[in-house]
Amino acid sequence: MGCGGTTLFYPLLITLSVALITYNIIISTNAPLKQGFPSSSSSSSSSSSFIDPVIELPRGGSRIQKKRRLFHTAVTASDSVYNTWQCRVMYYWFKKVRASAGPGSEMGGFTRILHNGKPDKYMDEIPTFVAQPLPPGTDQGYVVLNRPWAFVQWLQQADIKEDYVLMSEPDHLIVKPIPNLSKDGFGAAFPFFYIEPKKYEKVLRKYYPEERGPVTDIDPIGNSPVIVGKEDLKKIAPTWMNVSLAMKKDPEADKAFGWVLEMYAYAVSSALHGVSNILHDNFMIQPPWDTEVGDKYIIHYTYGCDYDMKGKLTYGKVGEWRFDKRSYDSTPPPKNLTMPPPGVSQSVVTLVKMVNEATANIPNWGE
Repeated sequence: MGCGGTTLFYPLLITLSVALITYNIIISTNAPLKQGFPSSSSSSSSSSSFIDPVIELPRGGSRIQKKRRLFHTAVTASDSVYNTWQCRVMYYWFKKVRASAGPGSEMGGFTRILHNGKPDKYMDEIPTFVAQPLPPGTDQGYVVLNRPWAFVQWLQQADIKEDYVLMSEPDHLIVKPIPNLSKDGFGAAFPFFYIEPKKYEKVLRKYYPEERGPVTDIDPIGNSPVIVGKEDLKKIAPTWMNVSLAMKKDPEADKAFGWVLEMYAYAVSSALHGVSNILHDNFMIQPPWDTEVGDKYIIHYTYGCDYDMKGKLTYGKVGEWRFDKRSYDSTPPPKNLTMPPPGVSQSVVTLVKMVNEATANIPNWGE
């Protein structure tokens, strides 16, 4: 009896063991993969072998990447010496900054929209689209009116790969990689303190009627710097052109808006098409009033920078040291401009250093 019991016991033990092993295999096969980070207390090599500690996915799985929203940088210019040297310096910095950003950059291509109607000798140096100018006399001496008309032509005729456009200007220096600041159907723009829709409501109501909404729908922006969807800009640009021309012919609007008329026209046109803008104070700085570059993306050198030799700003009076783009309307600035004296703001020092670096590296500068 004892011997017989022993005989039955071992086969039963083996059967139960096989069943238990089979059960564990089934359970482990159907158990979900652990998706969390491996715990610091875990010493198991199997955990680190199958879970990627960065993206929390099994190794060999597809990486989840943020989709890049590329934008194309576009600058309008004439073939004047004044516009040309600025475009060359700007493009130098565009290329350098874009290269520094690496493969994840949202900075796409670049185009100089040359609105004098014929190619110039810098076509091979700067990617260029040649646009036709307005008919003679149309701009009434306000050459900036060619800007919206040039954009209309470029948007209609060029093969623009990117889905967004950054409208920039020749006197912009890109300091660091610019992300696509637009979001959820909104454009991205810099707010200008001197664009005041509420102040000029009476004039603006000719172009933005009350039934369209409050005048505060018109953002305090110009057309640059602005990042906007390409398809939105295709709708805005013809309106921008027509509103600009209408305002220039309107004595009241022309007097009210002066040299920023075309900026108001863009702001109105964007509102008419329902494209609002996220306002970014950090989009750019404007020396000498902005004294630090900080976290800004662009230096806009529209104002003259005049200082005495003690580093004191003498705005409105030609300084002992100065940098003003208007000093170089008929000839490019020379290489190795004299640096500002001690005490001058960091923004101005950075501006001059950037111009000097560009002129030192651009081929055939000054020829």
